[in-house]
Amino acid sequence: MKAPINKRLLACSELVREGAVLADVGTDHAYLPIYLLEKGKIGRAVLSDINQGPLNKARENAERAGFIHKVTLRLCNGAGELSDTGATDYAICGMGGELIAEIIEHAPHLKDNNISLILQPMSKPEVLREYLFSSGFEILKERYVTDTGKHYVCILARFSGVNTPFLKEDVAFGKRGTFDLAKSPERDEYMKVRLASILRTIVGKKEGGLDADEELELASALEERMKSN
Repeated sequence: MKAPINKRLLACSELVREGAVLADVGTDHAYLPIYLLEKGKIGRAVLSDINQGPLNKARENAERAGFIHKVTLRLCNGAGELSDTGATDYAICGMGGELIAEIIEHAPHLKDNNISLILQPMSKPEVLREYLFSSGFEILKERYVTDTGKHYVCILARFSGVNTPFLKEDVAFGKRGTFDLAKSPERDEYMKVRLASILRTIVGKKEGGLDADEELELASALEERMKSN
């Protein structure tokens, strides 16, 4: 079996370290870890899910790919019960930003600067960023990706123990200096979509007689970033 990995998960795979033991939280079909095992980038994987059905599918796919001897399956809620697995990299992908933040908060062992977090929020990335900044995690890289007409961001984070000072624009778009801020077609498209969303909010607030100063500041900051390299 060759894992049918999409562009979104492929972007996440590039943030996993060579030789890692990958814990795939909410593994579903286990396409990400199977792909990385096929490439020889990781030596072992932990497949976890809150529901037995997806975990059974993950087992079936790992068996079909010939990697069942290289995976550990764990039925559990989040990452809190994975501290004994030896995982070095944790992928928490395909969930809302709020849920990803909650999963990290309820897994104290992830506050370890030897553990990498590969995070791919399907919504509310700003909520996730603010949580990371305020909880002692450093965002090392971000990567934009467009997949089937939708726009996503992939985040690489690690615990530093130091809360990161941030601006509103850092929460909304990512902190300057992270990998994603290099100019690219994916970055430009992502920022265009974000700007259009903010402009719609401004129009809606003004029509409703509400203050839109914060959104106007964010729009201005984003337009400035779009011009920069």
